[in-house]
Amino acid sequence: MTIRYHVTSVLNRESIRQHGLDWRRMGAARGIAGSHQPEQEGCFLAADAWERDWFVGMNNTGGPVDVWEVSGVEDGDLRQSPENFYFRPGAIPTSQIRLVQKDIEPER
Repeated sequence: MTIRYHVTSVLNRESIRQHGLDWRRMGAARGIAGSHQPEQEGCFLAADAWERDWFVGMNNTGGPVDVWEVSGVEDGDLRQSPENFYFRPGAIPTSQIRLVQKDIEPER
């Protein structure tokens, strides 16, 4: 089974626990790249630990972030954004996610 990662503000934690990863619910905090609205109609996913850590280091949310482990998403489920990052269109249900790191402070 392929494991991927989603990095997001801790302000999104309760919404994600209740609704899964859903780009339509963005609003509690800026995106990891600092955007105020979804960049794609889906959720960006890191393919491995290196990319996960890169997204954690990018943190432009204004506060700490969480890392969610995502299972059940295969390569064919992903789309490439114009910036060359991969996202899964649509929402990802709670049954496919697990909080694995929380409250990671931004690098200064």
